[in-house]
Amino acid sequence: MPVASTASPAPERSLAIAQARRELIHGESPRTRTTACIDSWISRSWQRCIEAGRRPQQRVSFDPVSQSAGLDVAERNRVLVEAARPVIERLSRAIADTRYFAILTDADGIVVDVGNLPDGTDAASRYARDIGRVGVDLSESAIGTSAIGTALAEHESVWLHRGEHFFDDTSVYSCAGAPLFGPRGDCIGMLDLTGVQVVERPELRHLATLSARSIENMLVLREPCELLLRLAWPGSTASEATEGLLCIDGEGYVTGANAAARQMLHQPLARNEHALHFNDLFALPLHMMFDAARRGDAMLEVPLWSGLRVQVQPQRGGRGTPGLPAADVRPRLRDVETALIRKAVADARGNVAEAARALGISRATVYRKLWRGRPAGAPD
Repeated sequence: MPVASTASPAPERSLAIAQARRELIHGESPRTRTTACIDSWISRSWQRCIEAGRRPQQRVSFDPVSQSAGLDVAERNRVLVEAARPVIERLSRAIADTRYFAILTDADGIVVDVGNLPDGTDAASRYARDIGRVGVDLSESAIGTSAIGTALAEHESVWLHRGEHFFDDTSVYSCAGAPLFGPRGDCIGMLDLTGVQVVERPELRHLATLSARSIENMLVLREPCELLLRLAWPGSTASEATEGLLCIDGEGYVTGANAAARQMLHQPLARNEHALHFNDLFALPLHMMFDAARRGDAMLEVPLWSGLRVQVQPQRGGRGTPGLPAADVRPRLRDVETALIRKAVADARGNVAEAARALGISRATVYRKLWRGRPAGAPD
């Protein structure tokens, strides 16, 4: 079984990194007309370190963390840790033979959980143990450029290898990182895959990104809600990476969503609670979705106000707001009527005249009834 324990960067990679450091950190003039090429997030992080008065030769120390401080950090992030634990266990199996390991941090770059660290008493293992401790500060302000601080600053997945770290002391690490977003769209931490003196594995950036999405989905599925909507584009096969998840409470307000749902609906959640309603998104009465969930319908094709359609699998939530859920409210006749008109317009691809002919009513009646059933703030 091939195991890469220690390795040096490929010569051309090492030269490119060294050239970039001379130009961007030490201010040397480029030797060629083309400035050394490194990823933009790395150069921005280097610049932040320089502006903070840091120098690459400064020593980096990983301060000890008391047991009580570690327990406090873990407790404050208990929900995140519990959601991430199964994903980190799967990750640890996937990367077991590479000497990379997983680190989970909060939004400040403080470690809240760690996967299986590589065994051994060699220097690489000691470097791994330095950072693989709950409570240690791995933010950019503490250790300079790394996948952890950069992913949290850029809100994008990143890859850094050896000398792309700002400080000389951290140039033994190679790491992939992906930010984590909570059910309301705010950055709550990041997932890092790190190795010490190992072969460069930039493909781990993809693995970190997919694993971060899995953690985010776990967090959404833990949200209390009356209705869980699983979203997919018509004709596509939903997967963990592409399926949208949307949480709806008993009054129809959106209480949580994963990244796929926010992108599909083009609706980032506002920070104030209960800002977005089901009726702001879907051209269909809410009670119909609750009824479909109660019947156990496998999949519905639902029109959006944008004119697009999505496939929706509605499920009743396990925990929700106390009181009478919207599914138990009898539908109003005008809501059913409006829904049928919307469907006819959607089937006619927005041609109101054609929809009116299919329904046997006037075009003016279609406009009047659609306008009456339209939520405030819907686009023209």
